[in-house]
Amino acid sequence: MGCWDLVAMVTDCTLPELPRPRVRAARLPGCPRVMDSPNSQPLNFPTTSRAHLRPLGVSIDDSLFTETKNTQKRKLSQKRKTLLSGSFSIGGHLSPWPRYISDQTILHNRKPCSDDYRKRAGLQQPLGTTKPRYLEQLENYLRKELLLLDLSTDSAQELRLQPYREIFEFFIEDFKTYKPLLSSIKNAYEVMLAHQREKIRALEPLKAKLITVNENCNERILAMRAEERDEISMLKKEKMNLLKLIDKKNEEKISLQTEVTKLRKNLAEEYLHYLSERDARKILIADLNELRYQREDMSLAQSPGVWGEDPVKLTVALKMARQDLTRTQMELNTMKANFGDVVPRRDFEMQEKTLKELQEQLESLRDDYEEVRKEHEMLLQLHMSTLKERDQFYSELQEIQRTSTPRPDWSKCEDMVAGGRDRWHMLAEGKNSDQLVDVLLEEIGEGLLREKDFFPGLGYGESIPPFLRFDGIVENKKPTKKEVVKLLKDAWKERITEEQKEKFPDFFFSFLERHFGPGDAMAWAYTIFEYIKLFHTNEVMSQFYAVLMGKRKESVYIKQKQTIAQLLKEMTNVDSQNEGLLTMEQLSTVLKSTFPLKKDERIQELMEAGGWHPSSSNADLLDYRLLFMEDEEGQSVPFVQKLWEQYVVEKDEYLNELKQELGLELNEEVTLPKVREALMNIDPNLDKQTLNHYLRQAFQLPMTEMPEEGEEREEGIVTQLQTALEQLQMSDIRRMGPREQEPAS
Repeated sequence: MGCWDLVAMVTDCTLPELPRPRVRAARLPGCPRVMDSPNSQPLNFPTTSRAHLRPLGVSIDDSLFTETKNTQKRKLSQKRKTLLSGSFSIGGHLSPWPRYISDQTILHNRKPCSDDYRKRAGLQQPLGTTKPRYLEQLENYLRKELLLLDLSTDSAQELRLQPYREIFEFFIEDFKTYKPLLSSIKNAYEVMLAHQREKIRALEPLKAKLITVNENCNERILAMRAEERDEISMLKKEKMNLLKLIDKKNEEKISLQTEVTKLRKNLAEEYLHYLSERDARKILIADLNELRYQREDMSLAQSPGVWGEDPVKLTVALKMARQDLTRTQMELNTMKANFGDVVPRRDFEMQEKTLKELQEQLESLRDDYEEVRKEHEMLLQLHMSTLKERDQFYSELQEIQRTSTPRPDWSKCEDMVAGGRDRWHMLAEGKNSDQLVDVLLEEIGEGLLREKDFFPGLGYGESIPPFLRFDGIVENKKPTKKEVVKLLKDAWKERITEEQKEKFPDFFFSFLERHFGPGDAMAWAYTIFEYIKLFHTNEVMSQFYAVLMGKRKESVYIKQKQTIAQLLKEMTNVDSQNEGLLTMEQLSTVLKSTFPLKKDERIQELMEAGGWHPSSSNADLLDYRLLFMEDEEGQSVPFVQKLWEQYVVEKDEYLNELKQELGLELNEEVTLPKVREALMNIDPNLDKQTLNHYLRQAFQLPMTEMPEEGEEREEGIVTQLQTALEQLQMSDIRRMGPREQEPAS
């Protein structure tokens, strides 16, 4: 058996096929057998440390590698001398196996621990051959070393390779004849392994770069999808506007056709009227002439002086008169024949002027007609496409109607709510389906809260609010809504009068500790948190929850309460008799003086919420104290609710004006000077202190880091527009004065 086959069989590894002569040990007369040497020394295999392994990716220094190699050789030599005190064969020499076996029984390039080797070894057992003790010791040593390895680390393959290195070193040391060849083979493999390590280390940054590029590409894809969704929504809005324009144009067309038909009918009637007037005038003139002639004849006949004239003279006069009449009639006929179609110059000029005006109107109407005709053709095309879309939407509507759920019957909830039908009607009054769902969920949630005796603790994570950080079971105190509202109002009163301000969540927990003691403070904190999170339709609870969770600044609540108190004070000052009554005119005057920037429509809304209606007169009296009353659960009357709604709407309008003035998209960045300029443009009456406060809120800057106007570091303060608007939405933002082009109402 050749040296290479023996190494492969003992080390239990398949080495790559290198060019080597395939010879058998029995047929190499010039190569002495090491196992036959009587001076062979026994090998020792103690368990050694793996500390000398090099980690993957470390470059190889030649001098260090040589020194490490020499150290390993010395250690291996010591192992061979100290591990085993006996020999591996009878008489202290290496076993001559398989020297006496025929050449056909020697396996070439087989792993001693492989299945093929075991099968072949099992088939050869009947021939009377046994595995030498030397081979058994090597296998036991290899198995033992592999079991001692920690394969859970990243360098598991490096550690697994070390036992095979050691066995190969034993062979190199024992087989003196083949030592140069085996050493060169080992060095070649070591150099190749080091080269592969360097190559892997060089590829690690490329892998990280690929991951980064992949993430950037995914972000760009998501951004492009968001832009496409925005564009689709804009196109849908544009389509709806065009549909409305089509309907408007169709209505105008129908109205114009109706007007043209009516004008034609009026023109025909006027023509017939003037024609009949002309004929009647001619008949009237003829009748008048006949009557005049008759009157003249009668006057001549009745004149007393006629009887005294000479009949001859009268005959001549009559003859001459008849000749004059004939001549005059001929001239009249000539004039009629020549000038019958002639009109007066004044009428001609007037008609000529009217003709020019009508021609100009005709030209303009022709131009308008061409434009309308083109628009009509375009609208026809759009109409066809709209019809297709309508059919598609109609089919989608039919599918939605087929698969959608029916409208809920809210009367079924009357028996499920505590208090019966009367309480449900009171809760459902003036609310839509979405609000009714909220009311129903609150009623169900309140029942579930009362059934709970304990709450599970949320732990001590960073995302957990400080006043809820507890691990364990917390008792449910089961208070009523009135008790919770009263407790929250007391907390607000204490917060407003507090001198040294601490963070609101810390203040809330300190307040509970002062009122209920440190032992029950956590239980009350969990109980109140669950209540205010559930009853978001309750004004006191919803506003306290928003401030507690950082969704709204507490200055918003405080400023609103101050505004209501100021309004009540103004009404009290106007009520000189202290009767609690004001006229509608006085209420309107107080509202306009307290809110000078509100428009007349919103003042009207406040008056309607206070009880005014169109049939009311200015002298009607109103009990203004009822406008600020609250029920037992903290719900305000419609007047105070309308004040809060108008405040929210006005804040949104103010921020929309700011966004339009900046002219940026929400995902774009904006600098501090640009926001300062935009705020001054939309609200010129802002004072410096208020302006700086708004800027600090928008950019989240402490007072000490707020730069003065004109400083260079202003340009370096940048944030995203959406973030700035969200921060301003959370804060108390109000208009200080009207815009220059929009005077206050």
